[in-house]
Amino acid sequence: GHGGQVLLTDSTAALLAGVDLIELGPRRLRDLSTPVRVFQVRAEGLRSEFPPLGALDTPLGNLRPAAGRLIGRDAELEDITAAMHQHRVLTLTGVGGVGKTRLALGVAARLADEFPDGVWVFELASVTDAAAVPDAVAAVLGITQQPGKTVAESVAAALEGRVRLLVFDNCEHVLDAVADLIEAILAQSAAVRVLATSREGLGVAHEQVWPVPSLDTRAGIDSAAVRLFIERAHSVAPQFSLRNPYEASAVLTICRRLDGLPLAIELAASRMTSMSAAEVRDRLDDRFRLLVGSRRSLSRHQTLRHAVAWSYDLLSDDEKLLLDRCSVFTGGFDLQSACAVADSDDEYAVLDHLDALVRKSLMVADRTSGHTRYSMLETIRQFAEDQLVASGQAEEARTAHARYFAGRETEIMALWDSPRQRESYDWFSIELPNLRTAFRWAADQSDIDTAADIAFLAGYLASWLIQYEPLGWAEHILDRVRAVGHRRLAQLYVILAVGCEAIGQIEESVRHIDAARAAIDSGEYETMPHRVEVFGGVGYLDAGQPERIIEWCQATLAEDGDAAVAPRLLLVFVLTVVGRGDEARLALHGMVDAAEHTRNPGLLAYALWAEGVAFGNADPNYALQALRRGLVIAQDCGTILVEDALASTLSRLETQHGDPLVALDFVALAIRSLYDAGNTTQIVGPVANLASLFDRLGRYEPAAVIAGFASAKVIPGLTKIEATEDHLREVLGDQAYVSLASAGAANTLAEVAAYAFD
Repeated sequence: GHGGQVLLTDSTAALLAGVDLIELGPRRLRDLSTPVRVFQVRAEGLRSEFPPLGALDTPLGNLRPAAGRLIGRDAELEDITAAMHQHRVLTLTGVGGVGKTRLALGVAARLADEFPDGVWVFELASVTDAAAVPDAVAAVLGITQQPGKTVAESVAAALEGRVRLLVFDNCEHVLDAVADLIEAILAQSAAVRVLATSREGLGVAHEQVWPVPSLDTRAGIDSAAVRLFIERAHSVAPQFSLRNPYEASAVLTICRRLDGLPLAIELAASRMTSMSAAEVRDRLDDRFRLLVGSRRSLSRHQTLRHAVAWSYDLLSDDEKLLLDRCSVFTGGFDLQSACAVADSDDEYAVLDHLDALVRKSLMVADRTSGHTRYSMLETIRQFAEDQLVASGQAEEARTAHARYFAGRETEIMALWDSPRQRESYDWFSIELPNLRTAFRWAADQSDIDTAADIAFLAGYLASWLIQYEPLGWAEHILDRVRAVGHRRLAQLYVILAVGCEAIGQIEESVRHIDAARAAIDSGEYETMPHRVEVFGGVGYLDAGQPERIIEWCQATLAEDGDAAVAPRLLLVFVLTVVGRGDEARLALHGMVDAAEHTRNPGLLAYALWAEGVAFGNADPNYALQALRRGLVIAQDCGTILVEDALASTLSRLETQHGDPLVALDFVALAIRSLYDAGNTTQIVGPVANLASLFDRLGRYEPAAVIAGFASAKVIPGLTKIEATEDHLREVLGDQAYVSLASAGAANTLAEVAAYAFD
């Protein structure tokens, strides 16, 4: 101590009462084997501030100070530190390079003061013989083998009564040996705690497995992954900056494509000495050659390939084979699809291997939907794909992948044509990346059967969801399909007609639907379920040829009978548009009942929309009831195309006859969905409705701007805008209206959508 300082040990302090003490913490004193708690007396007339005590403050153990800041792990540090107080053994698991070691050492540093006998770290990466694990631990602790005992027994005996934290780093390659030693230690000492890092859990009693996630990238430039990149880049290139938005975007893309993996991000940042972030980003497809460390050391933590290969080499041959074959998936997969690419009928064997790969941190299992879906980090997938190509099995696996997804048509279409329709759309949305990959592979291999099946299935579902990318796949293979007279020809023509109409390519839409009709009339090609191919004929209406679609719908009904819901509802709609409302309402008779009989909710919602359109002017209240019911059904089954049609019509009728605030909700829903989908044709309707709504609310200037855009894009007969324009001219004056409307007509779709929402 120091002059004027009164010090007590905990044993003396316990005897006192009425004395104010300052706890100075545990201190190691000369000739005492364990630290003692030291207190300082605080009283009036005594100094309270003194230099540090002259104790032996060098902590026991071999924990070294951290080499750098631990970025983006504050929450994990807090949670794991708290968990260590609850569990005798805690194992950090995760893929190589995710930062398990640094996190473990960070936790150990936080806990060091709680272990008077020290924190002891055992780095096991260099221990290649499992039998040597006890010897390696004994060497670090300075323990010699006792007579009549094994080394493991000697270590356990020496730790009895000690309050120590043991950190076992990199256990995966000697897993059983480490587990046996830890169990022996825990059996001897209740005061020892263990923190381990491994690709998978140790499987010992009292163990808590703690998966370590990659760094978060969701916060964009402010995310932990980007902060790590910036700090490491500054260490090699002090002038590095994200002031350039293009460079900042490139860094964020790098971090996301590297899955937030700290090792990969650090290696990418090290390239900033001689490259720009954009140049690194553009070379990530060859990441295993790009992301290497310094020449001084090429250990497994110095190259991305070594880090992944370390884990891969520990797998069994069957686990390697499944991992390699699953690299053909894009966006994840389930057990059924894994069996398909593995060419295995033994679901339980594949499940066992998937379970092992998840435990070994090479795959991730997502159970949030109630249906387990597997995926792997892109870095792992690329490594496994390299192995698949090297093995000569890539073509076989990719073909199996494509044919599996083509073969799902019967099952998925049965879901679509049932009360479980939403499940078919959910499947499509989840599997779209796989469908895209499968289609491209089949098309590139000239496997026309597989490519055409996928183009139809994906295009059909996409058309109901207003997702236009898959509608274009048909065009990619159309010439080859036509050349061989493939059974899918008429269906693919219809899909192309729908896609062209949606983006305003009306002439192309009419050309495709003419070809589809010719193919259908030949009787040699397959038609759509419920004869919904007639929906492709909407291009006739846009082209000012409504009589052609009326004739086609009537001919189809004559052939298939009134139970054909799709031709009837489209006929009702077109007759209403051309001013033949009485005929439309006559054609309505029994249509909704027929739609309900199909048990297809999307068709029922569509039928209710047609009913609402037909009665919109004749009986607005009845029409609103039908439309509202249809909207609930469409939203429930997930049929976005019908939902948008219903919302658009509801917005018009509510504007004219109902609550303007309700109309505002409907028009916002329709514009947002159609704009996001890029539907440049059908969006004009709700935009025109918004102009009418603003006119009704007295917001004349924005009404004029929006009306100008709608009037320039309007398809005669489909959209009613004339009455709104006439009223706006009257209240604003002709000159003011023309000026505002001209500004609106000059806007792009993106500009008018942004203006409308503002």
